[in-house]
Amino acid sequence: MKLNRLNFADDPEIFRVKFNRIEQLFAQTQLGVSILDLELRYVHVNDRMAAIDGITVEKHLCRTVREVDPHIALILEPMLIRVITEEKPVVDLVVEVPETVLGHSALHHTWQVCCYPLRMDDRTVAGASLVVHDISEQKMREVAQTERLRFEALLSALSATFINVAVCDVDRKIVQGLQKIVDFLGFDRSSVWRVDSVSNDMICTHTYALPGIKPPPAILFPETLPMWNAMVLRDELFKVSNVDELSDSFEKEKRYCKEYGGIRSIMFIPVSVGGVVVGFITFVSYRVKRDWPDDLIQRLRLLWEVFANALERKRADQKIQTALAEIKKLKDRLEAENIYLRDQINIEHQYDEIIGKSDAVRKVLLQVEQVSATDSTVLILGETGTGKELIARAIHNLSPRKGRAMIKVNCAALPAALIESELFGHEKGAYTGAVSGQIGRFEAANGSTLFLDEIGELPLELQSKLLRVLQEGQFERLGSSRTVDVDVRVIAATNRNLHLAVREGRFREDLYYRLNVFPVFVPPLRERQEDIPLLVWAMVEEFGKIFGKKIERIPKKNMEAMVRYSWPGNVRELRNLVERAMILSSGSIVIVDVPDASMTTAATSMSMEDVERNHITSVMEKVGWRVRGKNGAAEILGLKPTTLDSRIIKLGIKKALPVSEIS
Repeated sequence: MKLNRLNFADDPEIFRVKFNRIEQLFAQTQLGVSILDLELRYVHVNDRMAAIDGITVEKHLCRTVREVDPHIALILEPMLIRVITEEKPVVDLVVEVPETVLGHSALHHTWQVCCYPLRMDDRTVAGASLVVHDISEQKMREVAQTERLRFEALLSALSATFINVAVCDVDRKIVQGLQKIVDFLGFDRSSVWRVDSVSNDMICTHTYALPGIKPPPAILFPETLPMWNAMVLRDELFKVSNVDELSDSFEKEKRYCKEYGGIRSIMFIPVSVGGVVVGFITFVSYRVKRDWPDDLIQRLRLLWEVFANALERKRADQKIQTALAEIKKLKDRLEAENIYLRDQINIEHQYDEIIGKSDAVRKVLLQVEQVSATDSTVLILGETGTGKELIARAIHNLSPRKGRAMIKVNCAALPAALIESELFGHEKGAYTGAVSGQIGRFEAANGSTLFLDEIGELPLELQSKLLRVLQEGQFERLGSSRTVDVDVRVIAATNRNLHLAVREGRFREDLYYRLNVFPVFVPPLRERQEDIPLLVWAMVEEFGKIFGKKIERIPKKNMEAMVRYSWPGNVRELRNLVERAMILSSGSIVIVDVPDASMTTAATSMSMEDVERNHITSVMEKVGWRVRGKNGAAEILGLKPTTLDSRIIKLGIKKALPVSEIS
């Protein structure tokens, strides 16, 4: 570079005067000072500058920046040229000097540089003054402080993560924490271990390793690493920067480190809860040897205690949640059973077995024995009052599910708007008035038997949901999308003609076939007349205990009348008449008031027209002579209202007048 200005060769005395003044100015500082002419040749260099760049003063003088050190020239030349040509100073420029540049030190250097144009008395620029402050140590302290603050911030953030962490997230958060520590501190692997309280085995529960680093074994037995195991159990910290320097007493540990990937440095920190060591954390380095300063150990110990407390809280919460879930499950089931059993207590049969010796009853009991040992769905058919629920209870009591109460649902007694909630339960807010969640009868019957009485009355829109439960054992509560799995054996009963209901579109065909796996037909009382005396005496004995009466005789003619009567209401009707007779009886003889003689002719001797007339009359009386509407006579008989009106007129059926009007 050749500038048409004054340089050192032209008038060295002028430069001496200039740099003497500058030297006096910076004499009391620790700054490196250099004077350069227009050709960037060193005119003056103080001792501090020589110490900073590692080149003696003699090797600087009369040589250009590039001749002294071409690497440093790449940093300083652009700045010096700018100052000389633009005649403007460059102040407080921080430059990084790579460690390969300065041969006297392997450290990375940071310089703070100021460069000023050197002016003569006539204000012409004759060169540049260069002031260098080596701030490497300060920079290193700042970097170390920054790293320390970053590490403390990381530890603080990790600690805060575990304050309210959900139990289900603890394991994931710990692995994430291990990854952050490994990445931040430059470890190769970090692992969390649990110490078995019985065997003292060391079990790895969480680990994070850099790609290509071998993960630790799932379990380490005490005899594998005896020294380390003993130290862990004594709650002693262990650290080593070079495993080769371990003493001979750590022979197995040294062999483990060499055989398991070539571990160079390792540290483990145990932790105890309530005075008992529950686990430890390890930090491992494979690639380089690591030192373990006390301040680092202290911070890692604090972090490990946070992890350990979270794990202990997780184990405690899991035990509590498991216990609470089991308690709630049992509580809900018990409450549901109590409610359902309390609803049924007044209609329970008080005798323990089905009474009868007729062939019809024997056939039913044989079917009960055949199907009870299975989980097959049973469909019980029969007229009203024949004892279908008693048959269902007999099937349940002979089944493997007898240890749990059978749950009953009367589909005809529940409003259509509430039957879904009763069967399948509901969540809080599922509908107006649902102020809390409630399990349904399917959940209450989980592991037991559910008896669906009057199944023919189930609304069509719920039949598909019932079909899914029967096929898959799954359903959703009302207002919830969560699937509930149940193991329920279903027994259904009806006095309706379901086959006819399927043809008329009032009952799903697929549900009918799913229910009709094992049909059981309960015969009406008129088809088991020989059982009537046995039933009557059983009922007399039962009510005798209740009313405190002892009955010794029933008139023969009265018993014969009962045997001849067709009993349209079956066993229920018989039971009601016997109860009434026991209430009215004042001695050792009881007389049952059998209905009108016109209805006592045995069914076998009646014409089809008489049977039809008696049946329609009986149904009309039960519904209060209401033909139309839900649960009206037409619906019960499975006839159109207009058809029933025609049959009533044709058969001459008339509503009987009250006794008061007759008299």
